[in-house]
Amino acid sequence: MATPLKVCVTGAAGQIAYSLLYQIGHGDVFGKEQPLILTLLDITPMMNALHGVVMELHDCAMTLVKEIVPTDSEEEAFRDIDVAFLVGSMPRREGMLRKDLLTANAKIFRSQGLSLDKFAKKTVKVVVVGNPANTNAMICSHFAPSIPKENFTALTRLDHNRAKAQIATRIGVRSDAVKNVVIWGNHSSTQFPDVSHATVEVEGKTLPVYEAVKDDAWIEGDFITTVQGRGAAVLKARKLSSAMSASKAVCDHVRDWWFGAPQDEWVSMAVMSDGSYGMPEGVVYSFPVRVSADCKWAIVKDLPISDFAREKMEKTAKELEEEKKTALEFLASNSS
Repeated sequence: MATPLKVCVTGAAGQIAYSLLYQIGHGDVFGKEQPLILTLLDITPMMNALHGVVMELHDCAMTLVKEIVPTDSEEEAFRDIDVAFLVGSMPRREGMLRKDLLTANAKIFRSQGLSLDKFAKKTVKVVVVGNPANTNAMICSHFAPSIPKENFTALTRLDHNRAKAQIATRIGVRSDAVKNVVIWGNHSSTQFPDVSHATVEVEGKTLPVYEAVKDDAWIEGDFITTVQGRGAAVLKARKLSSAMSASKAVCDHVRDWWFGAPQDEWVSMAVMSDGSYGMPEGVVYSFPVRVSADCKWAIVKDLPISDFAREKMEKTAKELEEEKKTALEFLASNSS
């Protein structure tokens, strides 16, 4: 049996973690032979609920889970961890401005960045799920300077999966028949789901998505707005935010990062921008990436970009720059 991986999940008493923890413990992320130590972080008022989650994890009798550590201490949660799933964040409440959400989470992710820098392994892989995920990941990385920037990512795989499902449903094929969709930019309503480079297998033939759908107006209209607004639609219907689909997407994201994705296709990950496609450096921006078996991702380069796409990519980049400015200015004025 391999040496146990030490994996931290924050917001561990919340509804996304409730689905996510079983999938991690069952081997859906790191494989069926990889033993695990789970450290579960939440705020002090959630400790009773967290202990209930721990009881359920024990009751699942999962052979891979060797130890479970529930805690409200970042030091205990992050010490010597290999992977961090940063799920917990301050949720947006009725009447709260986006600026209020940004600043509340800026404090949380500054603290977590500092703690990761101090206590986690320098090789730790971090995926930020809690919204606003892109900017939270940027802040976390900013305050963890000894950990490589490429080790911080944010989740846009849920949007990627949503886009694939919309195309597959429209054509009448399985979702795995759709390849190489792209989510550009922010995990917000400005994101740009792009199928310009995507293909779909239909009756044994591989076709460009535009050719298979045969409805450019839908692709450049309702398809985009449906993916952009899917989270809000789920919230309106359930009175709760996406949890099952979000946890599945987190597992997809980290499994592909850990083991590599098929080299003939790419996935969408929000990563620290290096200026590719003219997008601003220093923000966490969703790009198409290829992921190799050694846990390394690389942005897919030199895809042709239409004027239609360029406008949408720049709009979401502008939002990310504004979020970064708001968050860092707030933290600079509240440095204590």
